[in-house]
Amino acid sequence: MHTLEEKAVQCPYCGETIDVLIDCSVAAQNYIEDCQVCCRPIIFDVTVGQWGDINLALTHENE
Repeated sequence: MHTLEEKAVQCPYCGETIDVLIDCSVAAQNYIEDCQVCCRPIIFDVTVGQWGDINLALTHENE
């Protein structure tokens, strides 16, 4: 079963808060998702801990 959790994050480009879905069934993920406001690519580095705690690191592609 896939567990999706909605998180509010801040775009590293435009600073707007956007809602994203995190797949908690995968312990470590790295992917790119476009900002829903400015459409620029955000790099997501996601880790899900043993107890379901989600750690997010968002960067833009030039970092």
